[in-house]
Amino acid sequence: MTQKTAISTPLVGHSSSISASKQPDNVAKRSVLTWIATFLKPYRLRVIAAIIFLFIGSLAWLSLGQGVRLMVDEGFLQENGERLNEIIMLVIGITALSSSAIFCRFYLMTWLGERVSADIRLKVYDHLLKLSPGFYAKLRTGEVISRFTADSTLLQSVVGSSLSMALRASVTVIGGIVMMAITSIKMTGLVLLAVPMVLVPIFFFGRKVRELSRKSQDRVGDLGAYVDETLHEIHTVQAYSHEEQDRKLFAQRVESVMDAARGRIWYRSVLIALVMFLSILAIALVTWVGAHDVMAGGMTGGELSAFMFYAVMVAGSVATISEVIGEIQRAAGASERLIELVEAPIDIPIVDYPLTLPEQVKGELLLKQVRFSYQNMSAQSSTKDEEVIRGLDIHIQPGERVALVGASGAGKSTLFELLQRFYSLDSGSIELDGIDIAQLKPQELRQQYALVPQDSVIFATSVLENVRYGRLDASESEVIKACEAARAHEFISEFSDGYDTYLGERGVRLSGGQKQRIAIARAILADRPILLLDEATSALDAISEHKVKQALDSLMVGKTTLIIAHRLATVLNADRILVMDKGQLIASGTHQELMGSSELYREFASLQLITDVA
Repeated sequence: MTQKTAISTPLVGHSSSISASKQPDNVAKRSVLTWIATFLKPYRLRVIAAIIFLFIGSLAWLSLGQGVRLMVDEGFLQENGERLNEIIMLVIGITALSSSAIFCRFYLMTWLGERVSADIRLKVYDHLLKLSPGFYAKLRTGEVISRFTADSTLLQSVVGSSLSMALRASVTVIGGIVMMAITSIKMTGLVLLAVPMVLVPIFFFGRKVRELSRKSQDRVGDLGAYVDETLHEIHTVQAYSHEEQDRKLFAQRVESVMDAARGRIWYRSVLIALVMFLSILAIALVTWVGAHDVMAGGMTGGELSAFMFYAVMVAGSVATISEVIGEIQRAAGASERLIELVEAPIDIPIVDYPLTLPEQVKGELLLKQVRFSYQNMSAQSSTKDEEVIRGLDIHIQPGERVALVGASGAGKSTLFELLQRFYSLDSGSIELDGIDIAQLKPQELRQQYALVPQDSVIFATSVLENVRYGRLDASESEVIKACEAARAHEFISEFSDGYDTYLGERGVRLSGGQKQRIAIARAILADRPILLLDEATSALDAISEHKVKQALDSLMVGKTTLIIAHRLATVLNADRILVMDKGQLIASGTHQELMGSSELYREFASLQLITDVA
């Protein structure tokens, strides 16, 4: 076979191709909160409501300090039971108001967390669908899935919970300091002297937590990619008794995750412990000063009690901020990984004013001096590999049946990719009905092709949906007709659920020949002007092959057809044969003409084509 779209990734020793050290500068510098805010903007009314309830709840809690002061000064010390009852009822009322506000805030913030996470997934997925196969050749699918699921889930938790706690704690700290100042300027000044001691470790260790969180998420992504790869290729893993080696390699990746997490956990633990110690130390020292003021008559016992109430609230809120900031920094690392996906450049450029194809596409293809090379797949390089297609000039007439032959690596499958514009050319042009395909929308261009690959693609859904994949508005009767034409109806009817039968992941319930007939039925139903057949009968037995060839013969009538051919019967039925070697067109003609004029074709025919049908 020729070079494929997806470059297979070895199971051993591979790591994520986009690491923290390689993240784009615009991602590193961008404010993550600003990015999240763009997703919150459509729900601004809910955000405003949540903030209002947050202030109501926080201010209500802060007012309890005055209730404590009144209880001490006007209740306990005055021994006034009636006044004490009134104050208690006031405290209960304030608590009820605060609890109601907490309910509303918690509901709104949790809803916003879920909604933002959902919107981010929608945006990321929409962008992922626009990226070419070349992107997925460089970044493993499992790594993408890890970012798509785990990172967005972490973001949901932070928006719905941690961010809300941080905001509430910040309001409490500011409000508490204000109320402390009202109670005692002197003692508040002493408390503020301790604030820098608390803030320094928060900023220093918080930054370290963010860096290590990003690294940890990268390791988790690599772990997910490895699991995805080994489980999808479980047949090969077990057939070669590779389980023990995979266990070792998986264990290495798990330990790598632990190593990255260990540093993050250590810094977070130090941060929380330091903040708690410094906060309580400050409160203890200020309490000592306040107690002396009470004994000296400088302030009342109620004022000291209220001040201590606020001081404890402020200390608790600072501790909450220090704990939550770790989660927020983890979310920042996760957001950077998601931003990388969303801002990954679409490497198939679309012109500002694309042209449109005529309503009836004839299927004429013209390649002019086409040159193409795959981008180097290493994470450290963006250079081009050696050219796969070298100065190709081909003119295919509407309705012509053309066979492509050549050794593995000749560029046949790559040519199919270029015709569908999955990659951009290095130079030259490809025209469809006289229009340069680079001037068309990729979706409109690809709607002109029906593809039957050698490795048939079956989705984890029903037979009906698999066949209808290329034409969503097809009726069930049309699907059945296509399956009958592809000689697939017989084995489908034997399934207990018929066309509603679930085929399993990657069509695990089907044989190779059955998969290929489903893929052929899909192409028949799509009914597009150009057919791309990558030896579409290679997995069929002799009887099925004969039946499917009859279906393909009728399908190809009036359609431009390109066939990657490995068998003599295929090339004999072609109007023209193109002989390719190392990305170049070596010879062109019918089988008989080429047998007499092309030494390469004679060698290829004698070694492969003829022996295949012997």
